[in-house]
Amino acid sequence: MTRHSWADDFGPFNNRVWINCAHQGPLPKVAVEAAKEALKWKIEPFHLDDESFLKVPQHMKRVLGRLVNIPPDQIILSNSTSYGIHLLANGISWKENDEMLLVNGDFPANILPWLFLKKQGVKIRFIQPQNSGLTVDDVAEQLTPSTKLFCTSWVNSFTGHAIDIHGIGNVCRERGIIFVVNGSQALGARVLDLSASMIDAFSCCGFKWLCGPYGTGFCWIKPEILKSLKYNQAYWLTMQHGRSLNQMREYELRNDLGASAYDVFCTANFMNFMPWAASVEYLLEQGLDEIENYDNTLVSHFIEQLDRRKYELLSPPQGTGCSTLVLFSHNKANRNNYIYETLRQNKIDISLREGNLRISPHLYNTTNDIDRLLSILDSLD
Repeated sequence: MTRHSWADDFGPFNNRVWINCAHQGPLPKVAVEAAKEALKWKIEPFHLDDESFLKVPQHMKRVLGRLVNIPPDQIILSNSTSYGIHLLANGISWKENDEMLLVNGDFPANILPWLFLKKQGVKIRFIQPQNSGLTVDDVAEQLTPSTKLFCTSWVNSFTGHAIDIHGIGNVCRERGIIFVVNGSQALGARVLDLSASMIDAFSCCGFKWLCGPYGTGFCWIKPEILKSLKYNQAYWLTMQHGRSLNQMREYELRNDLGASAYDVFCTANFMNFMPWAASVEYLLEQGLDEIENYDNTLVSHFIEQLDRRKYELLSPPQGTGCSTLVLFSHNKANRNNYIYETLRQNKIDISLREGNLRISPHLYNTTNDIDRLLSILDSLD
């Protein structure tokens, strides 16, 4: 399949241009068909047999395991990025004067769950990135002997800056610090091999670059850390693993479930997981490397053609810090809201975030989409 055919696998968008994947990724057509099948199961419930309650989550885990190159039984199914971060915040054994390191200006999902730890005497400190981008040196300079965990985004939602995962991971690993990454604004547009990374815990939603339904996500926690969690959760269907639904009144808690013990409730969420599995399988079939290269081409085209006499580029223009999120602003920032609304009226959908304009193209976009956007931007004073 050539990259020019990818746009045909999505939509129709009714003559609109959706350059806003960082907000919501559209379902590919194969996922729409899977969603129709799942809906049929509820319209005609006799299609929903007992085995489906086990097969749906098992298949979802196999697909996600392929995506990030880890065993399926290490995947924790969730409904959001926040789910995995909450597991860690509430499951790790904290001591008074332990220190948490966060990033000022990061997405709220990376900040709010940890703030409750102040009640346990945990210290919360914030790194202030220089020039909107977090560097390895920024992190290394802020680590102390009391630092227990560092949490950040792979790609910052408000700057588009991508961190050096390997470099920061190395620094944290050398000092015995748990490195937690929110991958929601990167995975699907960027390749990740968790088995070879320095990441200790990874949490990601499924409805952005992975093109799944809203309310999907997964996380991975390094097995040694997972075993140390003190988090009370006993979902009945998870405890049912290996037994049919004809045998449910066994009330003993199991300790042999591994990562599955922390799956979000209702893991047989066929209305969401069936289309999401189809979306991830589709991305894998296209080749994640190919998608990453293509997305980079779209971003580069926009950056190269953006009129710098009118607009300021706020994201990195090139290099490892560059991502598929591009933040920019009119030289008169008070014009950004007007530009955003004008683009919407012209059937071009982007985001307005913290007063700045943001585009986020993915494989379903084309250079014609980018040119259509640029044409409107050029026409505005």
